[in-house]
Amino acid sequence: MKNSNIVERRTSFTENKTIAQLWLQLISEGNIEAICSMTSPTWRMHGGAPNMPEGPDGIRYLFSTFDHIDQQWTVDMVFAEGDYVTVRATNSCMQSSFLGIPAAGIRQVFTCTFIFHIVDGMMVETWRNADDLGRVLQLGVKLTPSES
Repeated sequence: MKNSNIVERRTSFTENKTIAQLWLQLISEGNIEAICSMTSPTWRMHGGAPNMPEGPDGIRYLFSTFDHIDQQWTVDMVFAEGDYVTVRATNSCMQSSFLGIPAAGIRQVFTCTFIFHIVDGMMVETWRNADDLGRVLQLGVKLTPSES
């Protein structure tokens, strides 16, 4: 009995890792509706765009906050524990602007850590921590200390 629980848990870990990696692949492809089909109606994202609604509408809202983006997520590491999967990934992208900073023709490469909460094959919560500062520096933004 005890061994069957271990096998069941490993299968769940494996399935959840696959779902997390598929999620990033679908983002790379811009396949919004496929992402929505994997998203719980109560899904929430931490570290995303402000005022995002829950569920699939939140996915659609997120994609509406930026213009066309040519991007590729590469998964660097994946760890799973229970219903949670942590992915460290690298993104290579081009888009016309990022956070209002002109970016046309400039490829940005940055890392991101995601924590996905996956229950019964559905994404129920996502935490995002990306190197957005590194992105804006790649776009030529100069940081200057305040004169206080």
